[in-house]
Amino acid sequence: MRGGEIVFEAILDLFPGAEVYTLIYEPENLNARLREKLSKHTVRASWLNHLALTRKFYRQLLPLLPFAIRQFDLYPYDLVVSSSHCVAKGIRKHPESYHLSYVHAPMRYMWNKFEDYFGKGRSSALVRLAAKIFRPFLQAWDRSTSRAERVDKILANSQFIAREIKQFYGRDAKVIYPFARLERFTRSRQVGGHYLMVGAFAPYKRTDIAIEAFARLGLPLKIVGHGQDEQRLMVLKQKLDARNIEFLGSPSNDQIESLYSSCRAFIFPGEEDFGITPLEAMASGAPVIAYRSGGACETVTDKTGILFSPQTVDALCEAIMDVESGRRKFDEAECRRRAAFFSQERFKKEFLSEL
Repeated sequence: MRGGEIVFEAILDLFPGAEVYTLIYEPENLNARLREKLSKHTVRASWLNHLALTRKFYRQLLPLLPFAIRQFDLYPYDLVVSSSHCVAKGIRKHPESYHLSYVHAPMRYMWNKFEDYFGKGRSSALVRLAAKIFRPFLQAWDRSTSRAERVDKILANSQFIAREIKQFYGRDAKVIYPFARLERFTRSRQVGGHYLMVGAFAPYKRTDIAIEAFARLGLPLKIVGHGQDEQRLMVLKQKLDARNIEFLGSPSNDQIESLYSSCRAFIFPGEEDFGITPLEAMASGAPVIAYRSGGACETVTDKTGILFSPQTVDALCEAIMDVESGRRKFDEAECRRRAAFFSQERFKKEFLSEL
């Protein structure tokens, strides 16, 4: 249940009679609330869902995803809404139907994050070679499926992504910011000694920078999440003998909310399309230390955190010490006020206004 799933759930609420199409459907990996909602909808998964290797190797199947999404027959529908970070906007529709696409990011693996995913040390030589071979095809497909005759209107989750959509697709996009489920993060703030990270271990999130910074400083860092970079990050922690860093896996929602409310600050060192976890931290009254790029520049202010640059261990260490030493202080109420703007009610209202 990452940002894309959270946004999808809100969109689903707006269309209670909609049928749902998805490449892969694993209800057991969804939270109980979304699983219950989807049980009331017709859900159709692609042929990829029937392949045994899909569950374990779906990233390696990237070249097949455009073909899979094109197999859906959406011609009977007057309205198609897609939530897309890869290929969902590439559906085939009736020429007279209306397609509204909420784009979380252009296909980042093939555009500006290619080296993060397929650079040396990030993937095997064979996978890197295959990625280089398929990259021109996937870029061309991604661009062609963004034309006005395919997508009537594009919504972006941040000004940062709107600029990328303009750069890669040549299209203008209206920005509708995602949200945090603010009602989850209302417990009183009891500041402890630890710093916190929450998120998937994807290469571009740069969890490695945080591990190196906290290994150097010796301050306690708790990391929540799983992902493709997990083994590499574990090895890095062991190499640095960073016993002050703790990987927590997937705690319960209650435990995560407690971690947010008690952390000294939330660490966000990657360039993110938008970033919901900083909102969750601010909703809990905690300040955010984020890399000065991407969506964080649109959510974190001088009153609610520190934006550091460049994206280096040294710069992150300096920002952490500004908090640790007391040189920078942040008001809990100001953090909560900033997060309150990014509400689910605002998102739904703005989304419906675009239809």
